[in-house]
Amino acid sequence: MNVNDIIIAREKMKGIVHSTPLDYSKTFSQLAHTEVYLKLENLQKTGSFKARGAYNKLISLSDEESHKGVVAASAGNHAQGVAYSSQMLGINCTIVMPKGAPLSKVLATRQYGAEVLLEGSTFDDALAYALELKEQRDATFIHAFDDEAIIAGQGTVGLEILDQLPDVEAIICPVGGGGLIAGVAMAVKEKNPHIAIYGVQATACPSMYQSLKEKIPVLVDSTPTTADGIAVRKPGQKTFEIAQKYVDGIYCVDEMEIARTMLMILERNKLLVEGSGACSLAALLYEKVNLKEKKVVAVLSGGNVDMNFISRIIERGLVESGRYATFTITLKDKPGELQKILSSLTDLDANIQSVNLNHMGKNIYPGYAGLDISVETKNNEHIDMLYKVLKEKNSSVEMNHF
Repeated sequence: MNVNDIIIAREKMKGIVHSTPLDYSKTFSQLAHTEVYLKLENLQKTGSFKARGAYNKLISLSDEESHKGVVAASAGNHAQGVAYSSQMLGINCTIVMPKGAPLSKVLATRQYGAEVLLEGSTFDDALAYALELKEQRDATFIHAFDDEAIIAGQGTVGLEILDQLPDVEAIICPVGGGGLIAGVAMAVKEKNPHIAIYGVQATACPSMYQSLKEKIPVLVDSTPTTADGIAVRKPGQKTFEIAQKYVDGIYCVDEMEIARTMLMILERNKLLVEGSGACSLAALLYEKVNLKEKKVVAVLSGGNVDMNFISRIIERGLVESGRYATFTITLKDKPGELQKILSSLTDLDANIQSVNLNHMGKNIYPGYAGLDISVETKNNEHIDMLYKVLKEKNSSVEMNHF
């Protein structure tokens, strides 16, 4: 494949997928000491860039292949991209997802008209079953990333960035299997080889990082990550070769950095971005790559976040940034003691969220009570001040760090 395939793909998908906004962020520019532009693929059809590659692949099928239908395996964004594209083109579509896939993503995929089968406990189980199904039905398997038509479709993101910001100096993409960065890197480097292309992975699953280091696609061990959309244990052969040729570097961000960045994007820019989508900006904010005083585009690749997960991210982000704290206090069980604690906190501008007073428990002795109290705070310095005041008034105070 070459850059012409990406140009053709862009023409094919006009009116089918969005040309997403490129948004300059004054806030993040100040924090990162550079000019930060956000490529908002979280506002794309189906909530992620995956619709681009899926549509380009499906429109390239022969009439016979289209008639037989397609099969794909996915835990999320690829599923919705393939289902949406199949619906647009009138192709029968079956998606195999692991049994633990978020209900919201299963329902969204079904709403696009796909048959959804839940099989196995992991993505690998779902993939194995999808491949069996493909043979049984003589259908076409739609790979999530290691396919030239998929890569070309994702590369249209790069062409849009060049149109929207011709003097861009660096582009940062999240990396899982490598379809997005391979397409973007080829599209951009063939047009202007002086533009730097960087990838970002979660420390929990650094497959492309390790593969480029060892100069061959390798299978890595992984641990659970907030960035589940890029938790691919081995990059594709095609995507690896393109990345090896065009990508200037791969960096990794940890779970705390991802969670904090998700919360900051939500709070400062009013944008809902999933963990994998936030990785590119996290690399800038936490100075994984030095791009100070340059024009940089961070691709926010998707915004499909389970509602229950959003609340946990917000809670964790608030704790990490010093905006929420819980104290466990042992106090004398007599009138007025609880009021003293509450007054001490409110006098220091802490907003009390919950109070739980126990008179019985393993470590609660006669004449005493155990108090768990949660408060909204301003920052970590504020929490330290509250702890100091509580400690002065009560000998037994613990600050819970979650």
